[in-house]
Amino acid sequence: MPNRSTDALFQLVRSLERSEKRNFKLYMTRNSGSGDLKVVQLFDGLDKMKEYDEEQLLVKNPSIQKQQLSNLKAHLYREILASLRLLNQEENIDLFLTEQLDFARLLYNKGLYHQSLKILDRVKDMARANNQVTYILQVLFLEKKIEALHITRSMQDRADRLGNEADEINARLALIGSLSNLSLQLYSWYIKNGHARNAGDIATVDAFLHTDAIQQAQECKGFYERLYLYQCYCWHAFITQNFLLYYRYCQKWVDLFDAEPKMIEIETAHYIKGLHNLMSAHFDLRNYQKFNDTIHRLEQFIETPVIQQNRNNLIQTFIYLNIARLNKHFMEGTFSEGLELVPYIEDKLNEYEIYMDRHRILVFYYKIASLYFGSGDYDKSIDYLNKIINWKMDLRTDLQCYARLLHLIAHYELGNFDLLEYLLKSVYRFMYKMQNLSTVEEKIFTFLRNSFSLSPKQLKPQFEKLLEELKPLEKSRNESRAFMYLDIISWLESKINNQHVQDVIRKKYLEGSAPGE
Repeated sequence: MPNRSTDALFQLVRSLERSEKRNFKLYMTRNSGSGDLKVVQLFDGLDKMKEYDEEQLLVKNPSIQKQQLSNLKAHLYREILASLRLLNQEENIDLFLTEQLDFARLLYNKGLYHQSLKILDRVKDMARANNQVTYILQVLFLEKKIEALHITRSMQDRADRLGNEADEINARLALIGSLSNLSLQLYSWYIKNGHARNAGDIATVDAFLHTDAIQQAQECKGFYERLYLYQCYCWHAFITQNFLLYYRYCQKWVDLFDAEPKMIEIETAHYIKGLHNLMSAHFDLRNYQKFNDTIHRLEQFIETPVIQQNRNNLIQTFIYLNIARLNKHFMEGTFSEGLELVPYIEDKLNEYEIYMDRHRILVFYYKIASLYFGSGDYDKSIDYLNKIINWKMDLRTDLQCYARLLHLIAHYELGNFDLLEYLLKSVYRFMYKMQNLSTVEEKIFTFLRNSFSLSPKQLKPQFEKLLEELKPLEKSRNESRAFMYLDIISWLESKINNQHVQDVIRKKYLEGSAPGE
């Protein structure tokens, strides 16, 4: 489990780029007239630390007394944010519009109503051009205030026009809010449960789309209405494993940004997530060429300033690019080659540990464990699976379950039969408790339980029998879930043909990607 520092100021200082630190020092010098302030000493002290240690901080900075520290930290936190706000604020539409609104309010307070209204007109035009609906509402609020309290004679029928504009914007914001809520609820359901386990789960997820907001959004042309609508359909299709529909809406999601390229810089995180989901859709459908094309597209995007100059964007692209790279090795059956990525991923997980959410770390652990399993290194696979099993959390109960099942199969491969009887009961109970037992899992448990008493000669027919029973279930909507987490078919084929799992998958890949296929 990552060891996260809980000190907010230390996290903020650690997140700063070199240019941002230099800008902060210049900002403090300009505003104080001296760079030798206690707040700057505190900044330097925190900047030199690798782990937050308050006692060491005070020892190394004797001019700072313990009773002063709390107030100094609060002051430093505000000053860092103020310096960041001034850095490249014109390149950020949110900061720029907020600044212009502040200017309009200052002019209003000076009694310069017409000047204030001119700025508000510009803000409104810019907000419309960049799909920033919430800022339009703020502009309208101030415009109505000016017109209600002062006679500006700025436009005939202005009251009616402002009222109609406000009604239109409020209706749009209400719809955007409803759609974004639905999208978030669907995603939250997935983070907690994973893919739909049974007909009951599918019915629950289906209900999210049977709302007035979904119906109202069908004819909408606004950017955010369509973005959140496509996200709702994406999450629904992904959870219910309708991968063709998932791909269709992932493509619509990305196409939305292609149609309005300026929104890529404004909503970069949504664009990155769209590319990630599109890669996932190609992976699930085994669209080899399109999968590689989308990876290449993300790699090129990572080199642009919008990524390189933003820590959050760098972290998100690291996550999604490396998940895609791992998936590429799973798809191509090059597990041993994929292991070369592990040291780099581990280093980055340590570097980004204070920014990474637990869900993403869990996904990386499971994928790395699967990589080691596929390459035949069952001991290392177990090491990573133990990280998941021993990490107590209420996220991704699906990964918690299948990590235990893969852990069980890894011990089976190692011949640790003294552990298997206990593990079988433990894993079965856990999956039953999590309502994660389908026909596929039941058949796997039955086979493992019966295999203890079989000789090597007797095992092969039982492997063949299990394979014959499981293959038809791959296409079943209610049973296909297990195959997404464990390529149990390829594992059984490897046991029957006495091959490595990655060799079996590699052969399938070469046959599936051959010209003319």
